[in-house]
Amino acid sequence: MEAKEIVERLIARDGEVTQKFFFEDCRPLFKSIINNVFSYEVDYDEFVSELYIYLLEDDARRLRQYEGRSSLFQWLKIVAIRFFIAKRGRMIENRSSEPQYRKPTADEICDEESRNDAAMDLERAFSLMPNKRSVYALRRLVLQDADPADVAKELGVTVGNLYNIKKRAITELTDIVLKEAKKVDDDEEE
Repeated sequence: MEAKEIVERLIARDGEVTQKFFFEDCRPLFKSIINNVFSYEVDYDEFVSELYIYLLEDDARRLRQYEGRSSLFQWLKIVAIRFFIAKRGRMIENRSSEPQYRKPTADEICDEESRNDAAMDLERAFSLMPNKRSVYALRRLVLQDADPADVAKELGVTVGNLYNIKKRAITELTDIVLKEAKKVDDDEEE
């Protein structure tokens, strides 16, 4: 497939081409950029997600700028390096090889009462989140394991934007849970 056709398919959000291009064809290039631009470990999927969103902003304005005067990889290398140098202080660091989220197995959940307590705690944390759209995204993606394309369509956003919503929502939820835990600890000390 020629570079212009790849760009057209990326703009059209062709999932198969996007997956192959970013996660197979560009992997060595992107790994090199990650190693040279960042002084800490960056999650590859997060890197690709951020770059893909950037390329598709404003009706894929940046992708449409590719004119074929250089190879697509050379052009993408320059675009990515410039973008990530400006962004390098704001990428998520992932020092562990463990996934950032893992569903517990049935054995890890003690009993029905523990599940109910956890569900009530989660609902309380959700109720403290001001952005109900973020809550909806978390419910659908994490709790209901819904297809991201379906959830993006339900919310009227792109899949890339949905991943940003999810990332912000998880950060917000984490902050709320930590604040609530601190309140409980402070109350117990009194």
